[in-house]
Amino acid sequence: MLNLFPLLLGALLRSFCSRRHLIIENLLLRQQLQAALRTRPRLALRNGDKLFWLLVRRLDQGWRSHLLMVRPATVIRWHRQGWRLYWRWRSGPRMGRPHLKAEVKQLIRTMAIENPLWGTQRIRARELLKLGIIVSARSIRRDRQRGPSRPPSQSWRTFLANHAQSIWAADLFVVHTLSFHTLYVIFFISHDRRQLIHFEVAAHPNAAWIWRQVLEATPWGRWPRYLIRDRDRVWGSDFAARAAAIGIETVLTPFRAPNANSIGERVVGTLRRECLDHMIIFSERHLKNVLTEFVGYYNRDRPHRALRLETPLPANNPAGGEVQTRPGPRGPSSRLRACCLISRMSFALPRPRRQTTHYVRRPCLQAVAAIVRPARGPLCPGCRR
Repeated sequence: MLNLFPLLLGALLRSFCSRRHLIIENLLLRQQLQAALRTRPRLALRNGDKLFWLLVRRLDQGWRSHLLMVRPATVIRWHRQGWRLYWRWRSGPRMGRPHLKAEVKQLIRTMAIENPLWGTQRIRARELLKLGIIVSARSIRRDRQRGPSRPPSQSWRTFLANHAQSIWAADLFVVHTLSFHTLYVIFFISHDRRQLIHFEVAAHPNAAWIWRQVLEATPWGRWPRYLIRDRDRVWGSDFAARAAAIGIETVLTPFRAPNANSIGERVVGTLRRECLDHMIIFSERHLKNVLTEFVGYYNRDRPHRALRLETPLPANNPAGGEVQTRPGPRGPSSRLRACCLISRMSFALPRPRRQTTHYVRRPCLQAVAAIVRPARGPLCPGCRR
C-alpha cells in the first residue's frame, strides 16, 4: 500500500495540470521507455536520442524533471560536444604545410632513382632550390624512392634450425654425495635432436680429463662444427686451439649469461628435477649408474616438446603388448614399464608336416627408475638382465 501512495499523489497533482503539459510529459517518458526497451544488456543511447534531448532542452524549460535515464549534466555535455563538432565543421580543414604537387613528387623520385648516391640534402639544397622549389627535407625523405629493397632473409629461428645438426652444447654441474663430497658431471648434448651424446663423472676434473671426454664423445670423425660452452677455467687455456685442430670451433658464452647456453642449462634442470633431486648419491660409481640409466631413458623414451613430443632417438614403439608397473625409488608413485612386449606370430614354413611358432622380439622400453628390481614373473629375453 505504501508503494501506491506516491503514484496516487502524482496522479492527483497532474489532474490540475494543463493538457499541453501532460502531452509533453507523456512524450518524453515514452521516448525514454522506448530507448530502455531497445537496449538489452546495458543502456546505450544513439545519436538520435542525444539530438532529441538537445532539442527538448532548447524548447522546454522543465525538461530536467522528466529526465530519468541520464543526469542533466550528461545532456549539457552532449551539447558542448555538438558545439565543438559544429565549429570544427565551420572552420574547414586544419591549416598546415601545403601538400606537394604530383609533378614535384615525381621529380624527387626521378632524381633519387637516377642518382642513387645523392642524399636528401643534395636533392633539396643543390637541385630543387635552383629550380625555385622550396621543399623540406622531411618531405623529400618521405617521397623519395630508394633503391631496390633487400630480398627477404630467413629468420633466426630458421637459421638455427638449419644449423642445429652441427651445434653441440657442453657444460658441467656438481652433485653432492651422502658423505658431503662434491662430484662433477660433464655432458655433451646435440642441438638437433636434444640427444645426450656423452657424459662422465669425476671428483677432481682438470683440462686433461675434459679433453679426454671430448675425444670419447667424438669417435670415428663424429664431431660438431660449433661447441657452445662457458668460460670456466677447468676447460684449460688451450682448449679452443686444440678443438680447432680437429675441426671444432668453440663458442664462448658471455660473462654471467647462462641463457646463452640455454639448451645445456635446461638439461641440467631436467637431470635435477626428474632424477637427482629424488635420491641421495652415495659414491661416484652410484652416480654414474644412476645417470647411465636416466640418460638411456632420456634419449629413447622421454618425449620433448621441441621435437613435437618425439624422443631424441627415434624408436618404433610396439603397437601391442603387456604394460607392467615396477616401483622406483624416485617419487611416491610407481613407474610404468613396458615389459615383455613380445608378439607371438605364426608363420607357415615350406615344410608342410609341421608349423613352427616364432617369437619376434620388439624393442623394450627402459625403466624410468634409476635402480629397479627385477619384475616378478617370467621376463622376455631382452629384459632379463
